[in-house]
Amino acid sequence: MFNIDETDRKILNHLKIDGRASITTLAGALGLARGTVQSRLTQLIESRAIKRFTIELNSIEADELVRAVMMIEVRGNTANSVQKALQRMPEINSLHRTCGVWDIVIQLETTSLYNFDGVLARIRELPGVANSETCPLLRRIY
Repeated sequence: MFNIDETDRKILNHLKIDGRASITTLAGALGLARGTVQSRLTQLIESRAIKRFTIELNSIEADELVRAVMMIEVRGNTANSVQKALQRMPEINSLHRTCGVWDIVIQLETTSLYNFDGVLARIRELPGVANSETCPLLRRIY
């Protein structure tokens, strides 16, 4: 298991503010050698401490997205394979295992209703998906 130290935390905090920062920019801002930042960043990625790099849209562009929460029931012991298939879908922002009626809860985003319909179909066709319920998010209140 990879332990995150203070240097790693500084790199992660800087990336939270500017996820597009270059290795050179990070090194300069943190007072570290370029090689150190490169090595640490590689370790953070390989250890999955950094799972992905993403962007945050401004509110106008974000308002155009179609968002939803989807609850998924899986058959038998297929939760791991369904989870792995879902993790490969770029439209899925978060994925949670849960208990109760639903086994997996996801939050997803698409750029249109047409794409939204396609994602829902792909998810429902996954081997192991027994049932699902989707709640589109209409308007952000807070």
